[in-house]
Amino acid sequence: MKREIIIGTRESELALWQAEWVTGRLRELRPEYSYRIVGIRTRGDIYLDVPLARMGDKGLFTKELELALQRGEIDLAVHSMKDLPTELPEGLVVGAVCRREHPGDVLVSRKGSKLEDLPRGALIGTSSLRRRAQLLHYRSDFNIINLRGNINTRLRKLEYEMMDAVVLAYAGVHRLGLDDRITQLIPGEVCLPAAGQGSVGVEIRADDEEVRDLIMKIDHYESHCAVTAERALLRKLEGGCQVPVGVLGTVESGRLLLEGAVASLDGRQLVRSSLSGAVEDAAMIGVMLGEKLVQMGAGEILRKTGQVNS
Repeated sequence: MKREIIIGTRESELALWQAEWVTGRLRELRPEYSYRIVGIRTRGDIYLDVPLARMGDKGLFTKELELALQRGEIDLAVHSMKDLPTELPEGLVVGAVCRREHPGDVLVSRKGSKLEDLPRGALIGTSSLRRRAQLLHYRSDFNIINLRGNINTRLRKLEYEMMDAVVLAYAGVHRLGLDDRITQLIPGEVCLPAAGQGSVGVEIRADDEEVRDLIMKIDHYESHCAVTAERALLRKLEGGCQVPVGVLGTVESGRLLLEGAVASLDGRQLVRSSLSGAVEDAAMIGVMLGEKLVQMGAGEILRKTGQVNS
């Protein structure tokens, strides 16, 4: 009889897509197991009327999955890596990072206008402080409003709440087959993504060698290294997913380039820099770039941000 592998996931359409994708790959590569997906609601899925920045972000979309993993109710948890805190509970590890989708943000505008063409005072919806800060740095006249919900909910709100545009992660829009709604791929020069954005990660119990061996088949080395560097930078800045920190790691020919930016919530202050090195030094590159940004003033910006949000 085949051993059953139980896969935990959030219940949103995108999260279920990701879990189905992981399950499909595992079935293809390791057919000697059977697989079952279990949906689990997280705190972030329940309180949709509260801005993320007010809820705190330590495990907002992951804690319930991690508890199920620790209790042995599931064998692995599938996450969007941008939702996973940089400090994991004791006994849990990221066992695999799947091949990354394009990590950037996209603009979906009601009348088909690009960022530079939106009217003065344009109303733009996003739940991300990172996007808010960088967009206001790009154009201080934008009116950024809080927008939560799954991707389809946000797209509906674009119409009936009469916003000019919403900003979303490309990966989620693409995975749900909604590419035709994209008005513009937002350049990284304007808005760097969140750490891990576009990556699907698999969290497991550290001592479960059988499951670790199983999911190694779907780990993508270059994506894993890039995300490792991004998360190391975020950890150095003591930031979670709801801080105005943008970061992007890219790997080419064994070299890793890491770019990072920290902006004030009003967009008036922004520090940005980059660092490169050997891909196997990914974590160290993240720490070093974090230290560099702190020396440039990022620490003070983040302290002020924390005071504003408290």
